[in-house]
Amino acid sequence: MEANVRWVLITAIAPVAWGTNYYVTHAYLPAGAPLYGAAIRALPAGLLLLALRRERPRGSWWWKAVVLGVLNMGGFFALVYVAAQLLPTSTASTIMAASPVAMMLIAWALVAERPGPLPLLGAAAGIGGVCLMLLTGTVQADARGVLASAAALTMSSLGYILTKRWGAGTDVLASTSWQLIAGGLLLLPLAAAVEGAPPALDGPAVLGFGYVTVVATALAFAAWFAGLRHLPAATVGLVGLLNPVTGVLLGMVVAGESLTLRQICGLVLVLGAILLGRPSAHGRPAGVRRTRPGGLLLGSRPARGVLPDPDERP
Repeated sequence: MEANVRWVLITAIAPVAWGTNYYVTHAYLPAGAPLYGAAIRALPAGLLLLALRRERPRGSWWWKAVVLGVLNMGGFFALVYVAAQLLPTSTASTIMAASPVAMMLIAWALVAERPGPLPLLGAAAGIGGVCLMLLTGTVQADARGVLASAAALTMSSLGYILTKRWGAGTDVLASTSWQLIAGGLLLLPLAAAVEGAPPALDGPAVLGFGYVTVVATALAFAAWFAGLRHLPAATVGLVGLLNPVTGVLLGMVVAGESLTLRQICGLVLVLGAILLGRPSAHGRPAGVRRTRPGGLLLGSRPARGVLPDPDERP
């Protein structure tokens, strides 16, 4: 059980870091360049992880890295960048709060993790709690931003479960680096064709991209994918609800906002939802039947120099 709690805490690094990303993007990064913004976020983060874990893909991992790079990194980052520029943080975070449900359903279909009543109840409570925390009824939502958020939600949920399905036998840092590099490389020519010259970056933008690259991307995705190796998708999805919680608490710290009774009730609901999805002593939340093995520990490594092809058989 202690190991499960440890992996929950490691996984929680990701949504906490992502919860700050909307604010940093909206406040410091240049508007009108979502493709360049996504590429600048993904490619340096991938190169950083590659420097830490000098492994290269082999066999089917060449095309898997491209597929996951589009779903988890390139396409997802671009859509999130658009959403952050068009929507208030509260609206974007509320839409993304539906991700636990999407992850549970896709995990049921792809990795045979059938969600039980408690994780589903937790997902419903979590969405309700996020709505209580963030929706006031006075915010106007840009339809383009809503569509971008919904597309990002669907794309990333599918990508995360595919990462879980394909990841056994690979090093977490190495596979994450290749996803980031593939996503960034695919975005660069598209950004040049659509957006022209790269945006000019002032000092705050450079610092903002530095934070987003190192903390909200390299560190966050390594922690998130490590959690997916060791925890059921239902648990990981519910831990992701810490994303909007971080946004609310960040508003208190940065903008001096105070929590209303409604927001406090929403916060309690979200934390309760995460507890409902906590792993049992057997490594799964109640009601979830897991039929596939999890994978390697964060930092466990195959032979140096290559990522083994999971399709190969001895």
